[in-house]
Amino acid sequence: MEDKKRVLTGLQPTGIIHLGNYIGAIKQMVEYQEKYDSYIFVADLHSITIPQDKDTLSKKTRDLIALYLACGIDPNRNTIFIQSENLYHTNLAWILECNSYFGELSRMHQFKEKSLKNQNFTVGLLTYPVLMAADILLYDADYVPVGIDQKQHVEITRDIAIRFNNKYGKTFKIPEPLITETGTKILDLVDPTKKMSKSTENPKGIITLLDDLEVARKKIMGATTDSETIVRFDPENKPGISNLINIYSSITNKSIKEIEKEFEGCNYGTFKSKVADAVVELLKTIQDKYNSIISSGIIDEILDSGKDKSSKIAKAKYELAKERMGFKRY
Repeated sequence: MEDKKRVLTGLQPTGIIHLGNYIGAIKQMVEYQEKYDSYIFVADLHSITIPQDKDTLSKKTRDLIALYLACGIDPNRNTIFIQSENLYHTNLAWILECNSYFGELSRMHQFKEKSLKNQNFTVGLLTYPVLMAADILLYDADYVPVGIDQKQHVEITRDIAIRFNNKYGKTFKIPEPLITETGTKILDLVDPTKKMSKSTENPKGIITLLDDLEVARKKIMGATTDSETIVRFDPENKPGISNLINIYSSITNKSIKEIEKEFEGCNYGTFKSKVADAVVELLKTIQDKYNSIISSGIIDEILDSGKDKSSKIAKAKYELAKERMGFKRY
């Protein structure tokens, strides 16, 4: 039987997980675990490029894992671990930093954008793409799922790996970005010209996975639509209704044509009510599982197992890279 390709995903334990994250990314991760040898880690070291409250960071790490498990991430099909518990990530990152150049790091889009907003940035903001490269290269990942805005980070990982291999001999597998073509982009409920985002100014535009169920229902019922009363998918002229159709389609697995037929002749109130029912049912299922997981001891069991497995793999790759550079006594 042919070995599965390996996919690796890093998740920062900051912010909140919303419906757009679930539909656009987490559902795909659940599908990946069936197809690939999947590694998922909490990228807590990446989160400290900006100041974090230590107690909040610890809590958010556990909350994040519990929520992903509640969404269908199976610990038996994924190796799940915390980045900071595996010392080989930072050890390899230093070796890779010494094989990376200031110019290429300073040209990264996110560095240019964030450094302009805050002139008093830390060095970590500049070098974190190298830590990301270490995260990926330690595990011989074949694929790294990223949005189009993150593709550059996989590209610089490839550049660093190729450079190292050319200098010191084949050491690292060259990863490919896995850009999901089918992931549905969920838009802000108040301003459907923008993507649903945790940084939104109006909380009514975003539904988090841990929202109160009645609050979530009200957000759907109050979502921006248009003056027409036809439930029709037309993103350009009817972005609000089209967004709600996308949400309903993603949750129910009904096609857009099926939904248009289902609500033919119905008013927007009836349609919104059905969408709200589907969203509330989804959130209730996730929240019930989340509450059960967060109050159990399963998270520590999963993380202990993931730490042991990932550390063995990472140690072997780090030792190989170290030896290739001449760090050996014998």
